[in-house]
Amino acid sequence: MLSRTSVRTALAALAVTGLLVAAPSATATTRDSATTPTATPASTAQSPSAGVTVKMPSAVADRLGTDRRALVDTISADVLSRAHDAKGLTPKAAVDKLADEGRKVVVDVRTVSRDWARGVAYVEAPRTQHGEPEGWLYIAHRENGQWVSGLEGDREFAEHVAKSPLVGKAERQTMTAYAQRKATPQEQISPSVGALANTNGLLLPWMPDYYMTLTGGAHSHTGSTGYWSSLDFAGGNASGRVRSSREGTATSMCGAGGGWTRVIHPGGFSTDYYHMWNTTYYNGTSIARSALLGNIGTDTCAGGSATGAHVHWSLRTYDANYNGQYTWLNGRTIGGWAWWNGSSQYTGCATRLGVTACPGTAIYNRTG
Repeated sequence: MLSRTSVRTALAALAVTGLLVAAPSATATTRDSATTPTATPASTAQSPSAGVTVKMPSAVADRLGTDRRALVDTISADVLSRAHDAKGLTPKAAVDKLADEGRKVVVDVRTVSRDWARGVAYVEAPRTQHGEPEGWLYIAHRENGQWVSGLEGDREFAEHVAKSPLVGKAERQTMTAYAQRKATPQEQISPSVGALANTNGLLLPWMPDYYMTLTGGAHSHTGSTGYWSSLDFAGGNASGRVRSSREGTATSMCGAGGGWTRVIHPGGFSTDYYHMWNTTYYNGTSIARSALLGNIGTDTCAGGSATGAHVHWSLRTYDANYNGQYTWLNGRTIGGWAWWNGSSQYTGCATRLGVTACPGTAIYNRTG
């Protein structure tokens, strides 16, 4: 990751200019609109945010004034230093590379208060494959006239969560524990031992005692590399309604109307839900177990592809080994089923009480 010193030095050299933004309020029922600069002034051509798509309610933009360019620059630099497909590249080279692939880098500034700002940022997935985007919650603080941002998993994120007025009490209790590495999920236990790794009561993404069909066994969130952290579900008698795997704080990653939601749960895990439609908008909102998130769908608000209505569900953790990363499913129990990798991605199965369920099988969501 770029050092804070190098980022600040680069930003100090920039001529701070206004950043054109246009987006409805976060409570709008339609997806946030956004503007991508079509021409970049010479003075900002090397800005970390050059070519980045910015989403920002007009009230937030007015509040930030000319300081919004420096804020977006700082967040953009952090995002591009963390993004898998941008590693080793300068911000400009990374944005250009992604643009050539038809992919956007998005910085969504949702709320501000004095010297604090909060939102989400993501890098779109390729739209030519069944992959999923990379995204982060972030909190930024203006210190000595300079913005310092923290993305999920950063030390700065932990520090900001602990004292930012933009984080509610319940959310702070959960998020601070994760960011400070206090919540440590049980390590994987060899299947030969016969014991299963604990997930602190996580359910499958629909109502208990209803069923959906497993359409894709364990696979990586991106569909290519990384831990096999994700499952795909469709159909069943749950009316297509996608619900939270446990209580926690929920954030709509693509904004109002977008089909991607992240829920951070007590106990060291978070879960992602993608491709939904008719979604409920959340912005760091406390929700109960099985809270309605949306309906299975084919939404690709942040890239990827979907050939049929389904929900792509992913498991993430914030423990010391996987800081805000998608983590393994193999050997873990979700919704009363133990999940196992197959010989290749998407082919894995689940077991429960002597029953094996592979892709194409309808499975009930159980609480025990």
